[in-house]
Amino acid sequence: MTDRITALDLARAELSEATKAYFAKCEEKLGLVPNVLLAYAFDEKKLRAFTDMYNELMLGESGLSKLEREMIAVAVSSINQCYYCLTAHGAAVRQLSGEPALGEMMVMNFRAAGLPERETAMLEFAVKLTEEPAKIVEGDRAALRQVGFSDRDVWDIASTAAFFNMSNRVAAAVDMRPNPEYHAMAR
Repeated sequence: MTDRITALDLARAELSEATKAYFAKCEEKLGLVPNVLLAYAFDEKKLRAFTDMYNELMLGESGLSKLEREMIAVAVSSINQCYYCLTAHGAAVRQLSGEPALGEMMVMNFRAAGLPERETAMLEFAVKLTEEPAKIVEGDRAALRQVGFSDRDVWDIASTAAFFNMSNRVAAAVDMRPNPEYHAMAR
């Protein structure tokens, strides 16, 4: 094992006071600065674009709970076999759900988790969008509406799935490694 964050040798940029404060807030709330943020720290504009989108999707106002959004992150990352996101967001599912086994089942196969119909439909949509985006049809959106999702919720499901597909691909391309602390969280 090594302390590296990615396989790339990118020097950290001189960070603004706002970004330093953001990192300090992460350290205070999480006990760490997520490696994904450190990986983007070579370019503050890219870091800010990433964090702005992430924070809006994962923490912003939505008809989806934080747990549901984390479940989307894990289901998409499972399909993409993204080590970073499965480790980090699997820990978040364990923490938010209070069920360590749920985080593990989500990483391996959400269908084995015995989820309610609403969450299963949401994750089936996210997986189809990941595997076969050109095959999304009105029936897929209708299935989400039938289990109580609004059109805004459908947008949020799609946006969250799309964000993690992008993140998974960047993480794979640069061999991004999760913070070791994630492995022991919420167990």
